[in-house]
Amino acid sequence: MTESELYKELGKLTKEKEKWPESVPYLSTLLNHESTKIKAKAIWMIGEIGLVYPRLIQDVVPSIYSFCRSTDPLLRERAVNALGRIGRGCFSNIETYWKKLFYYSEDEDPKVRLSFIWASENIATNTPDIYAEHIPVFAKLLKDEDDKVRMEAPEIFRVLGKRRPEFVRPHLPELQKLSETDENRVVRIHACGAIKSSVKVDVEALTGTHSEDLGRILCKSRC
Repeated sequence: MTESELYKELGKLTKEKEKWPESVPYLSTLLNHESTKIKAKAIWMIGEIGLVYPRLIQDVVPSIYSFCRSTDPLLRERAVNALGRIGRGCFSNIETYWKKLFYYSEDEDPKVRLSFIWASENIATNTPDIYAEHIPVFAKLLKDEDDKVRMEAPEIFRVLGKRRPEFVRPHLPELQKLSETDENRVVRIHACGAIKSSVKVDVEALTGTHSEDLGRILCKSRC
C-alpha cells in the first residue's frame, strides 16, 4: 500500500469511530512507519481515541511521548497535542509526562508552541488545579513573536478563568491591555473572552447576578 493509499485509509478510519477501540493495536504499529506523514496521522488518531477511550491507549502513551523528542517538528507538534487530548480524557495517563510538556512552551517551532497551548487547554478543562503555579508560562506566550501563538495564548486564560478565576485575576490588566491595543483582531477578541470568562465567574459567585455589563466595561476591545 502506498503512502497516499494508507493515509486515505486512515482518513476513513477517523470517521468510523465505532472501529476506534479495535484499531489501537494497528495504529500503534504505524508509529514505526517509515513515513513521517503516516506516523503523524497515527499519533493524532491515538490522541483522539485516548480522549474517548482512555483505558485503551495507556500502554501506548510512552511511545507517543517519545515523539516529543523528535527532531521533526511535525512529530513533536502532533505528540504534544495528542498528550493533551489523552490527558483531557484521563490525566493519570499522562501525569508522568505533564511537567515535561512545559519544555515545549519554548520550542523553536511556533507550531509546537501552539500545540503546547492546545494541549494545556485540553488538560485544564478537567484538571485545572495543577496549573496554579504555571500561569507565568502562559503570560509569556501572550508576547510570543508568532501571531498564531499569540492568538491562541489568551484561550488558556479563558479555560482557566471559567474554572479557577483566581489563577487569571493577576493577569487581567495585561489581558485588558491586549483586548484594547493589540494590532491583531483575533488576539483582541480572545483576550476579551478571557477577561469576560474570569469576571463572570467572580461576579456571579459573589452576587448571584450575571456580569455581562461589567464584562463589557472591563473589556473595551477594538474588535
